Amino acid sequence: MITIEELKAMAGQDAGHSEWMKIDQDRINKFAEVTEDYQFIHIDHKRAAAETPFGSTIAHGFLTLSLLSYLNKEVLPELKNKIMTFNYGLNKVRFLNPVKVGSRIRSKVELQSVEDKPGGRYLCQYRATVEIEGEETPALIAEQLAMHVIREDG
Repeated sequence: MITIEELKAMAGQDAGHSEWMKIDQDRINKFAEVTEDYQFIHIDHKRAAAETPFGSTIAHGFLTLSLLSYLNKEVLPELKNKIMTFNYGLNKVRFLNPVKVGSRIRSKVELQSVEDKPGGRYLCQYRATVEIEGEETPALIAEQLAMHVIREDG
């Protein structure tokens, strides 16, 4: 665990990489069901292989983006006296390379800035790059915003 002051000192530094996570068809199908996005490139392997340049089904871009919450939690240090952390938004997201079924992804995280806000809140901007194992071009790059709420009496 680190203090918010120690986190601030990390601004501009790479925080590290998450572990690799395999993206299987079951996860893609479940995401399709939840979001009602049943485009064939995600759920119909035979058709995706025949009619797209991907050669297989691919994960939804928003599935990959949504996994940043989990992947980044592995990388970022826990904060002392933290009450909660919540997503504050995204400044920019670019989907650069499709994640084919069976691929493994991981997140590379850089803390860009920490901004003090009233009431024990700290707005952090992270640059997250989702890498695909064996691929030069990442799946996506996102500028994420997270709000950490720290107990002020601690």
